[in-house]
Amino acid sequence: MFIPFVSFDKMHHLIKKELFGAFNNTLDSNWFIGGFRDKKFEDSFSEYLGSNFCIGCGNGLDALVISLKSLGIGAGDEVIIPANTFIATALAVTYIGATPVLVEPRKDTYNIDSSKIEAAITPKTKAIIPVHLYGQPADMDPIMEIANRHGLLVIEDTAQAHGAKYHEKAAGTFGNVGAFSFYPGKNLGALGDAGAVVTNDAELADKIRAMGNYGSREKYVHEFKGQNSRLDEIQAAFLSVKLPHLDTWNEERRRIANRYLSEITNPEVILPTVIDGVEPVWHIFAIRTEDRDGLKHYLEEKGIQTGIHYPTPIHLHEAYKDLGYKMGDFPIAEEISTTELSLPMFYGLTDDQIDYVIDSINEYRPA
Repeated sequence: MFIPFVSFDKMHHLIKKELFGAFNNTLDSNWFIGGFRDKKFEDSFSEYLGSNFCIGCGNGLDALVISLKSLGIGAGDEVIIPANTFIATALAVTYIGATPVLVEPRKDTYNIDSSKIEAAITPKTKAIIPVHLYGQPADMDPIMEIANRHGLLVIEDTAQAHGAKYHEKAAGTFGNVGAFSFYPGKNLGALGDAGAVVTNDAELADKIRAMGNYGSREKYVHEFKGQNSRLDEIQAAFLSVKLPHLDTWNEERRRIANRYLSEITNPEVILPTVIDGVEPVWHIFAIRTEDRDGLKHYLEEKGIQTGIHYPTPIHLHEAYKDLGYKMGDFPIAEEISTTELSLPMFYGLTDDQIDYVIDSINEYRPA
């Protein structure tokens, strides 16, 4: 049996006619940037999340960069981020001239360890970027308490957590802003690059929109040194087709995850923990094992594709050697990077396929 790591076949087959209709209607309209399709999706997505404003942009990295710029963070500032996130979180901080300050994650949830945040705060700290990694919300109550006590801004990196909830409130709606990616592989994915920022602050929303439009609210009048990062009409139209199905797709991911959590019993495998009050959307289902590479090779031989998220922690990338960190500085992030393995997780995974993955993992023994 062959089981891909991810497949869009069932998802896109069910809405294929709607996607073609969205494309044709956009093409016939002859309006491709900043039209009513953008507004329709922005309004629908903000309503879905329970946020006041949504501003579309070009991709998830731009969503973070524009958020940081609009909040006035820049050269000389420090921004706290988890040590085990995708590099885009760090790049956004670097792009605006600030310095990323890394904090270890929790081993059980893979999210930033809120108990370690305060030790990383200095007089230069301006913000915290909690990442809702793998689609499981970070522990936002203590993070917000720390931020409020120290007067810090909070930018939620929600690139992997569309529809996830923390104590019944949507991930991305706790901080000053929430930054989303609609990369095709996300739970809510466009058919190309796309992103968005959500906020409850009307003045900030206005500035964010201008910042992504060359720093301009009015054509040829530029108040800020902005950038060109706007959600195009075609991707907005595709996203509007997909959004009504997101809860159904997420619920199926939860069903698959619950089977993994309850039926994978191999003692060599460490399963993720879901903390109280959290409703994950399982963008990635990440297990850990000391023999990660051996298990990965074994599963590939049985036709089961897997992934690694992420094989190199931020501080060990060549790109970030200027931060001055070395091997051993973040042992938990380093351990996760060498033991994490991501299992197949997508809408359309059949029960027979799930059975095969579970049975194969349970039968595995390290050499």
